[in-house]
Amino acid sequence: MLNEAEKRNYDPKIIYCLKAMEEMDFPPESFDVIFSSLSLHYVEDLSSVFHKIFSFLKSGGLFIFSVEHPLFTAEGSEDWIYDNNGKIQHFPLDNYFYEGERLTNFLGTKVKKYHRTLTTYFSLLLDYGFKIERVIEPTPKEEMLSLPGMKDELRRPMMLIIRAKKD
Repeated sequence: MLNEAEKRNYDPKIIYCLKAMEEMDFPPESFDVIFSSLSLHYVEDLSSVFHKIFSFLKSGGLFIFSVEHPLFTAEGSEDWIYDNNGKIQHFPLDNYFYEGERLTNFLGTKVKKYHRTLTTYFSLLLDYGFKIERVIEPTPKEEMLSLPGMKDELRRPMMLIIRAKKD
């Protein structure tokens, strides 16, 4: 994927690298924007990653990220509860305040993720000095609601998007 990204978006100012987020190492105040899409819920030590990100950002820099919503990750299975006829009954919510490792299936593969509460996400950001500018729980667009399964996506939040600023 990195080779393809570099091929499609060649710019000598962009450096593509494959590295765990926990191993990131850049000079302080290197970036105006840091963006992370649906990856931070795979990080065990989120505090150290947020600390690094804060140090990598210039003053006024933005940290924009999406994660699976804590209501979505709490119980662990990340799947609906169905009746005997295969009809969706409800989405399970359990163990919300018990943070930590969850094993789930993603495309037929066991995957380890880390559940955190909304309080943890917001508190870590605030503790490191970020100003929270926007919080979004995305929903399907109106024109998508006629697609199979999309109306059910209005029954529970699946994702969370947060925009924070380093003052």
